[in-house]
Amino acid sequence: MSFQNIMGQDIAKKMLQSALRNEAVNHAYVFSGPPGSGQIKMAQTFAKALFCERMTDDACGECLSCRKVEHGNHPDLFIVEPDGATIKIDQIRGLQRIFSYKSESANPKVYIIQQADTMTVQAANSLLKFLEEPQVPVVGILISENGQALLPTIQSRTQQVPFHALQPEVMMQALIGEGYTAGLVRSAVHIASGLESCREILQQNWFAEIRNVVLQLVKESMSRGSSSIILAQQKIFKTGLSEHLDILFHLFHLWFKDMLHFRYGRHESIVFIDHLESVSKLAITRSTEQWVSYMDLAANCRKKLRFHVNGQLCVEQLLIGLSDTSGSITG
Repeated sequence: MSFQNIMGQDIAKKMLQSALRNEAVNHAYVFSGPPGSGQIKMAQTFAKALFCERMTDDACGECLSCRKVEHGNHPDLFIVEPDGATIKIDQIRGLQRIFSYKSESANPKVYIIQQADTMTVQAANSLLKFLEEPQVPVVGILISENGQALLPTIQSRTQQVPFHALQPEVMMQALIGEGYTAGLVRSAVHIASGLESCREILQQNWFAEIRNVVLQLVKESMSRGSSSIILAQQKIFKTGLSEHLDILFHLFHLWFKDMLHFRYGRHESIVFIDHLESVSKLAITRSTEQWVSYMDLAANCRKKLRFHVNGQLCVEQLLIGLSDTSGSITG
């Protein structure tokens, strides 16, 4: 894997390759951005480039060092992941013990901390000491959805490398080219931030199922109302789909937004384009204001999930809200 094989993230690639080329690699970096936008793949490629035996500002992917990183057995690369919900102080102390020994090669040792914002306060303080007084040449890469969530003292001692969600159109073209179903791809690229996370979603059977359930529930709730709650119980809460309610509400939000796209003639922006006939029929049954209120309702349900509100209650609240025709066009 070369930097050139990573789609997008041109700013991050330019920063890292420039540091490699000029022999000005920092002792620690924070890769900050939405999940799935390529931080892990970039971190692995950066590590490869640091160890690469043939190139100075990229990874050849063919030398012994590159292949060791690829296979997860390079002796100078260490990856730390949360133990349960957090990264604990013992994990950082273990890293420090390993790094107290010199590398067998002339290259620095590299560590990657995934979900670095989950470090406990004690773990973060322990890492801070390590950042200030590394005993051997070392390069650290902290991966976080929100770099600002890290201790200010850690932020001040690391170089920030920003990551951004890839444009849906760019991801869509690549994924359809890989053979994924166009209708599912159009939905996935508006849910995930990068190609890897899109692929993960598209490879799950439940994604197509939950997308179909959203379509069924919309039609049911806007026709007979109360029966949509029974349908939700059967299709969601008596199946494994109840584990993916965040995506369910996200898909509802995209569907309501499609109604606005249709009403304003923005057909090229419609996500559920494979159901254009249904979109065209439903879009005129509610006012613009009502569709916007439905979008707000779906967003609020997603927010409640994050605060551990009962998922079934959230779904029922949404469906009851959809059956309210007070905002319908009557004439």
